[in-house]
Amino acid sequence: MGNPNKPPRARDPKIAAVVNQNGCTGCEACLTVCPVDSIEPVPGAEKPGLFKLVEIDLDRCIGCGLCPKICPWDTITMEPYPQAKEIAPWVTVRSVVPGHQAGVTSPV
Repeated sequence: MGNPNKPPRARDPKIAAVVNQNGCTGCEACLTVCPVDSIEPVPGAEKPGLFKLVEIDLDRCIGCGLCPKICPWDTITMEPYPQAKEIAPWVTVRSVVPGHQAGVTSPV
Protein backbone atom coordinates (compact mmCIF):
# COMPACT_ATOMS: atom_id res chain seq x y z
CA MET A 1 0.00 0.00 0.00
CA GLY A 2 1.17 3.53 -0.50
CA ASN A 3 1.41 6.10 -3.21
CA PRO A 4 4.95 6.11 -4.67
CA ASN A 5 4.56 9.76 -5.77
CA LYS A 6 4.56 11.02 -2.17
CA PRO A 7 7.52 11.05 0.25
CA PRO A 8 7.57 8.37 2.95
CA ARG A 9 6.40 9.10 6.50
CA ALA A 10 9.17 9.31 9.15
CA ARG A 11 7.62 6.65 11.45
CA ASP A 12 4.40 4.74 12.01
CA PRO A 13 1.75 6.65 13.99
CA LYS A 14 0.12 5.24 17.14
CA ILE A 15 -3.31 5.62 15.53
CA ALA A 16 -4.51 5.99 11.95
CA ALA A 17 -7.71 6.92 10.15
CA VAL A 18 -9.91 4.30 8.49
CA VAL A 19 -12.78 5.27 6.20
CA ASN A 20 -15.70 2.90 5.85
CA GLN A 21 -16.53 3.39 2.18
CA ASN A 22 -19.95 1.80 2.68
CA GLY A 23 -21.03 5.05 4.37
CA CYS A 24 -18.84 7.50 2.42
CA THR A 25 -20.71 9.88 0.12
CA GLY A 26 -17.63 11.31 -1.58
CA CYS A 27 -18.24 14.82 -0.22
CA GLU A 28 -14.45 15.22 0.15
CA ALA A 29 -14.74 17.36 3.32
CA CYS A 30 -11.90 15.31 4.81
CA LEU A 31 -9.55 16.23 1.95
CA THR A 32 -9.53 19.85 3.11
CA VAL A 33 -8.16 19.10 6.58
CA CYS A 34 -5.55 16.39 5.97
CA PRO A 35 -2.15 18.00 6.66
CA VAL A 36 -0.17 15.31 4.80
CA ASP A 37 -2.44 14.69 1.82
CA SER A 38 -3.07 11.05 2.81
CA ILE A 39 -6.70 11.03 1.65
CA GLU A 40 -7.29 10.13 -1.98
CA PRO A 41 -10.52 10.58 -3.95
CA VAL A 42 -11.59 7.31 -5.55
CA PRO A 43 -13.35 7.73 -8.90
CA GLY A 44 -16.70 6.13 -9.58
CA ALA A 45 -16.66 2.60 -10.91
CA GLU A 46 -18.39 3.31 -14.21
CA LYS A 47 -18.43 7.11 -14.44
CA PRO A 48 -15.31 8.67 -12.88
CA GLY A 49 -17.07 11.90 -11.85
CA LEU A 50 -19.99 10.15 -10.17
CA PHE A 51 -20.28 7.92 -7.10
CA LYS A 52 -16.92 9.04 -5.75
CA LEU A 53 -15.48 7.80 -2.45
CA VAL A 54 -12.33 8.58 -0.50
CA GLU A 55 -9.58 6.29 0.74
CA ILE A 56 -6.97 6.81 3.45
CA ASP A 57 -3.40 5.97 2.44
CA LEU A 58 -2.27 4.35 5.69
CA ASP A 59 1.36 4.63 4.64
CA ARG A 60 0.95 8.43 4.71
CA CYS A 61 -1.56 8.99 7.54
CA ILE A 62 0.06 10.55 10.64
CA GLY A 63 -2.92 9.95 12.96
CA CYS A 64 -3.77 13.61 13.56
CA GLY A 65 -7.50 12.86 13.99
CA LEU A 66 -8.80 15.82 11.97
CA CYS A 67 -10.67 13.87 9.28
CA PRO A 68 -13.15 12.06 11.57
CA LYS A 69 -13.96 15.37 13.24
CA ILE A 70 -15.02 16.97 9.96
CA CYS A 71 -16.69 13.94 8.31
CA PRO A 72 -20.43 14.77 8.23
CA TRP A 73 -21.33 11.07 7.87
CA ASP A 74 -19.21 9.66 10.73
CA THR A 75 -17.60 7.12 8.41
CA ILE A 76 -14.00 7.80 9.45
CA THR A 77 -12.65 6.33 12.68
CA MET A 78 -9.28 6.45 14.38
CA GLU A 79 -7.86 3.02 15.15
CA PRO A 80 -4.58 1.75 16.61
CA TYR A 81 -2.21 1.61 13.64
CA PRO A 82 -1.76 -2.19 13.45
CA GLN A 83 -5.54 -2.71 13.64
CA ALA A 84 -6.15 0.03 11.06
CA LYS A 85 -4.07 -1.89 8.54
CA GLU A 86 -6.19 -5.00 9.26
CA ILE A 87 -9.57 -3.20 9.20
CA ALA A 88 -9.08 -1.05 6.08
CA PRO A 89 -9.26 -3.86 3.49
CA TRP A 90 -12.60 -5.03 4.94
CA VAL A 91 -14.29 -1.62 4.55
CA THR A 92 -12.72 -0.57 1.25
CA VAL A 93 -15.00 -0.97 -1.75
CA ARG A 94 -12.82 0.76 -4.36
CA SER A 95 -9.16 1.68 -4.15
CA VAL A 96 -6.65 3.90 -5.92
CA VAL A 97 -3.70 3.07 -3.67
CA PRO A 98 -1.23 0.77 -5.46
CA GLY A 99 -1.02 -2.68 -3.90
CA HIS A 100 -4.23 -2.27 -1.89
CA GLN A 101 -6.82 -4.97 -2.38
CA ALA A 102 -10.29 -3.42 -2.53
CA GLY A 103 -13.58 -5.16 -2.14
CA VAL A 104 -12.48 -7.87 0.27
CA THR A 105 -15.56 -9.53 1.70
CA SER A 106 -15.64 -9.87 5.46
CA PRO A 107 -16.11 -13.42 6.75
CA VAL A 108 -18.37 -12.10 9.52
